[in-house]
Amino acid sequence: MAELHDLTALEQAAGVRTGELSPVEITEHYLARAEDLDSTLGAYLTRTPDVARKQAAAAEDEAAAARREGRELPPLHGVPVPVKDLTQVAGVRCTMGSRAFADYVPERDDHVATKLRGAGTILLGKTNTPEFGLPCYTENLLAPPARTPWDLERMAGGSSGGAAAAVAGGLAPVAHGSDGGGSIRIPASLCGLYGIKPSRGLISPGPLQHDVSGLATAGPLARTVADAATLLDAMAGPMPGDPYAAPALPPGETYAAHARRDPGRLRVGFLIDVPFPGVEVHPDCRAAVMETAALLSDLGHDVDGLSLPTDDSYRLAFTRVWSVIAANRPVPPEREAELLPLTRYLRGRGAEIPGVDYARALYAFRMLGQLIADGVMPREGGFDVVLTPTVATPPPRVGALRNDADPQAEFAAVGAFTPYTPLYNATGQPAVSVPLHWNAAGLPIGVMLGGRYGEDATLIALSAQLERARPWAHRKPEVW
Repeated sequence: MAELHDLTALEQAAGVRTGELSPVEITEHYLARAEDLDSTLGAYLTRTPDVARKQAAAAEDEAAAARREGRELPPLHGVPVPVKDLTQVAGVRCTMGSRAFADYVPERDDHVATKLRGAGTILLGKTNTPEFGLPCYTENLLAPPARTPWDLERMAGGSSGGAAAAVAGGLAPVAHGSDGGGSIRIPASLCGLYGIKPSRGLISPGPLQHDVSGLATAGPLARTVADAATLLDAMAGPMPGDPYAAPALPPGETYAAHARRDPGRLRVGFLIDVPFPGVEVHPDCRAAVMETAALLSDLGHDVDGLSLPTDDSYRLAFTRVWSVIAANRPVPPEREAELLPLTRYLRGRGAEIPGVDYARALYAFRMLGQLIADGVMPREGGFDVVLTPTVATPPPRVGALRNDADPQAEFAAVGAFTPYTPLYNATGQPAVSVPLHWNAAGLPIGVMLGGRYGEDATLIALSAQLERARPWAHRKPEVW
């Protein structure tokens, strides 16, 4: 017999609308699973059962009133959605994965938290993240490491590793994440999920967590494309004070609707070898791209190989900007010693970067975006979508990338593991990780699709087409 966590988020929401399912029942189910499995999966930094129960009761009352009055409810009304612990929720502890903020409780929401509450979703808690979201694994000094449910000796990725572990392990139906260098797509790949890094400005970063570099954005993690697209609809939309605003969908359109549409015939370029030295791509990741390219061709798309000129300046620019982001975190001086070695290393490096070098690094990002727009993805004769691996290897073991004794070497290892994802943070383009492949060891291997700026809907429609051709949501890890 199917259990509540076997249902998709949209199936749960449909049951709430008809009265066949209760938000209270759904919430209690996930709270119980988190109580049983969270210490194993490392999904949450803070669980909020009191908040969740209060919100679930209110959602149940509102659903009953809507049925009596014939009113429509938001598409995810009554569905639990945990929030990553880099995002602030008023009255709920926000550690940002750091001992230095272990007792910090914000007084205001970030806009995305307000939007999720307004959509009728239920806050189960704040999901696990590495310190300030800086590395691509989720290990900190506050909670157990986030592990992929497909092999508990291996990492869930990061920095939205807790969010991915929660969804892939059945501790939440969908989850909010954030992505500054791959932090949604990396754990999506390692946990067998679908993850969207939206176009820059599609989801408001304010009013508290503005990233002046433009690298980071919130986004959804889910088991299905439709669930992710619906959560994206709930989070999207500009807010006052936003420095960027991605092109909006036409009035009345939704990303969820695009998950039900044919994408049309697209030109897809695939790329495996990265355009800078020192990166080895695992055969499983190569095979995943080639199999996806063949599937896309079978679906009627025009698929060709793609190459980029060798140039290490982009990686250097990203390192500079990432270091300045780390240095910009307002850590009280008396608590600096509580930070992890990698954080201290990046903060020290960032503090020494002259303003002009930071500006030049941001300029390099803009020129990279121009190169992609003019030379790779022009509207006339260019590729509509670019296909690559999401990461360079299958899921590493917990602790394999962390190196407290040599944080410089650790940062280099992190970069070698994730050579593909930061490009789209630098350019602001949308990108998704699609869970089409599992290797012989039973580990998920994601592939990444990148699109033109503002064309998130195209990626969603193409992803849904791939999902229909080769479904994945029926795959369940043993802990399920």
